[in-house]
Amino acid sequence: MAESNFIDYVKILCRSGKGGAGSRHFHRAKYVPKGGPDGGDGGRGGHIILRGNRHMWTLLPLRYQRHVFATDGESGGAGRSFGKDGEDRIIEVPVGTAVFDAETGGFLCEITEDGQEIKLLRGGKGGLGNWHFATSTNRAPRYAQPGQPAIEKAVILELKLLGDVGLVGFPNAGKSTLLSAMSAAKPKIADYPFTTMEPSLGIVNYRGDKSFVMADIPGIIEGASEGKGLGLRFLRHIERNAVLLFLIPADSDDIKHDYEVLLNELKEFNPELADKSRVLAISKSDMLDDELREEIAKDLPEGIPTVFISAVTGQGLTELKDLLWREINSEDNQVKQTMTHRDLDVRHRVEEEDEFIFQQDDTDNDDFSNMTDEDWEDEFWDEEDKVNG
Repeated sequence: MAESNFIDYVKILCRSGKGGAGSRHFHRAKYVPKGGPDGGDGGRGGHIILRGNRHMWTLLPLRYQRHVFATDGESGGAGRSFGKDGEDRIIEVPVGTAVFDAETGGFLCEITEDGQEIKLLRGGKGGLGNWHFATSTNRAPRYAQPGQPAIEKAVILELKLLGDVGLVGFPNAGKSTLLSAMSAAKPKIADYPFTTMEPSLGIVNYRGDKSFVMADIPGIIEGASEGKGLGLRFLRHIERNAVLLFLIPADSDDIKHDYEVLLNELKEFNPELADKSRVLAISKSDMLDDELREEIAKDLPEGIPTVFISAVTGQGLTELKDLLWREINSEDNQVKQTMTHRDLDVRHRVEEEDEFIFQQDDTDNDDFSNMTDEDWEDEFWDEEDKVNG
């Protein structure tokens, strides 16, 4: 994976901009004695914004830009002039990116549409100038609000491919061969385990003017949900698929047992995966005669649509497309499109990313993310009471 351009997990440090301080200026002009306060408001700090981009397919750019800092707002000036707002920093990410708190592992948000924008960190609000505080009993206030501090947070971005059908199977089950036969995708195909080292997407044409997206996931082995093999690294991509296509070769010793092992690994990773629509395809069926096929059909998992296929000869592929299309567009499947993201835990983290050490400035990095504007006003007036005794 070190040499691959496909990066689906990255940890970055984000910081919004500080709000500019309000001005304590007093109007000074010839023939205008006691001109009064005219200090302007400070500008707000820049926001950190996530934006979906359908032309991106990897988080690779963020691998080389670990710190994303917005600029601070400028202070207010004389004549009630407002300070300039800080510049927002927009982070473009692939569609299907989920965001988690790096400290707690809690789910924060996700980008599911092209052009969708989510304000990840809010810029600090600019402080009010002293002219706001002039009253009939206090005509010359010599104080103004400071700007709100910046918000700093380390986050984990996790890409989950948006596909209609996800291929699930053991290594060398024929997933890559099937994807190449049903679409124009050209995944690497070889006769050794874990040939597929990263997910691949292919667009499957269906009866002329229709199509759906199929995702080839690296092979899953027993214990993948506990970190064995490559499955744990890529099981996250199955979460966004509408239909799961289980692919088991016809020469398997026990097809039903293999299916149950695969299904159990998905449940261990995320229990909600058990609610997704499932289809079973018996690959390499060109080596079977009618008698063997009937014998295998007697001991298949119950309650799941099954089809015998061969990616080499094309046997059963049309029937498989019809079956997948019905499952994708079924009413039950449309209801299940939304899902709850599980929080990250120790098993689901990428070790080399978690060990990344941020070089950061420790000043002004108190967490004010939960403070409302009313809380900030109270904080300001508490400080003024201390100053005025």
